[in-house]
Amino acid sequence: MKQSLQLRLGQHLTMTPQLQQAIRLLQLSTMELQTEIQQALESNPMLEANEDGEQDGIDEQTGGETSEVVERDSERETSVEMQSEGMPEDLPMDSNWEDTYDISSNYSSPSSGEALPDIESRNSEEETLQDHLVWQAQLTPFSETDFAIATSIIDSIDDDGYLKTSIEDIFEQMKDEYEIELDEVEAVLHRVQAFDPVGVGARDLQECLTIQLRQLDATIPWYKEARRLIEDHFALLAGRDYNQLMRRMKLTDEQLQEVVRLVHTLTPRPGSLVASGQAEYIVPDVFVRKTNGVWQIYLNGDAIPKLNINSFYAGMIQRADKSADNTYMQGQLQEARWLIKSLNSRNETLLKVATCIVERQKDFLEQGEEAMKALVLHDVAEEVGMHESTISRITNKKYMHTPRGIFELKYFFSSHVSTANGGECSSTAIRALIKKLVAAEDARKPLSDSKIAKILADQGINVARRTVAKYRDALAIPPSNERKRIA
Repeated sequence: MKQSLQLRLGQHLTMTPQLQQAIRLLQLSTMELQTEIQQALESNPMLEANEDGEQDGIDEQTGGETSEVVERDSERETSVEMQSEGMPEDLPMDSNWEDTYDISSNYSSPSSGEALPDIESRNSEEETLQDHLVWQAQLTPFSETDFAIATSIIDSIDDDGYLKTSIEDIFEQMKDEYEIELDEVEAVLHRVQAFDPVGVGARDLQECLTIQLRQLDATIPWYKEARRLIEDHFALLAGRDYNQLMRRMKLTDEQLQEVVRLVHTLTPRPGSLVASGQAEYIVPDVFVRKTNGVWQIYLNGDAIPKLNINSFYAGMIQRADKSADNTYMQGQLQEARWLIKSLNSRNETLLKVATCIVERQKDFLEQGEEAMKALVLHDVAEEVGMHESTISRITNKKYMHTPRGIFELKYFFSSHVSTANGGECSSTAIRALIKKLVAAEDARKPLSDSKIAKILADQGINVARRTVAKYRDALAIPPSNERKRIA
């Protein structure tokens, strides 16, 4: 094969480092962006944080006749005052602090045998259900073998408080190491089921409710009937066959209502009372409020990083100097300028997109979910003159604080369904209508999916029954046969 050199002409798209950085910053959330800025401040000496909040940012814009956009550096004003009334300016050199100030009522020093509070424990992870149960097992007078069985049982309990492994399997796993019988595993399980929260360690819902009923006072009204209902007629209760229940238990309609009301006071998922994850806090990127009849949009100044070029280091750069240090500082200065420009571009894009969303969804802000309009990324991209991918990035993990709550920007985008008069109705509005219809339905005769579809059709919204079922499942609303109540 003969080797040769050839020249070819062609075109290809190459993304510059500046463009790559700007695109990456667009899709970062507030917390991720703060981490990115902190890393840049630590690695680039040309950057400095502007604590005064004076940064050349986005000019004030107006997004239409009824939407005014104002950017401010901070949503809150902070004022700190030092209260020093009654405090002498100077103390004699031979005086003690205790001689001048009385600290006995506000602070008491720990005794020699008393340990100081563990500061790190305040920020430790929350206690899990397993930790709570193991702690109780350690306080229970178990033998070494029974404690091992109890630990194995606790490890098999899920977050809802149910035992997901049969006692036969637990016995098979431990019989080779410990000389135990199946009855001993069953006995330890009953002792674990007496732990807090009541009902933990149950193998099914019926056993869970039975354990909780046994802990109640037997003298409360309808206690015996509730025990009989759970232990003997649980299948009928689960199927909501109230007519058959009244015949089997020989109760009137009103009496059965009281029995069922007592059962409803029990907790079907006892583990949820202990196993709770840490709260995740959301920092909104945009604030929206109505002032004098005009919707105003503010960028959250606390969430927007404020950076400046360090004038001292920038002044040390010499243009004609080609040394390694000078070249390094020039590169760092260029990177700092790119970062600040990318941040400004991110803020401008976020402000434009938020303004467009508020303009399109003013009815939602004023009336609620039922007035939500259909909106897709293409509509916003055309209005702000950007690509759909840019709109998708800037709305990802960005949140808007409105009078109706905090919503992710993507929440305002939804598909549409054609109406009878040729208009459009958003899927969010349809879900809100379904939720409203279910909330107002007769508990004895709940609305089926077909009936809901017919009601929506009467209102001019043509949706199929399977579409109603899909939206109902998305709202975590059970089907009609499971929503049936005796009262």
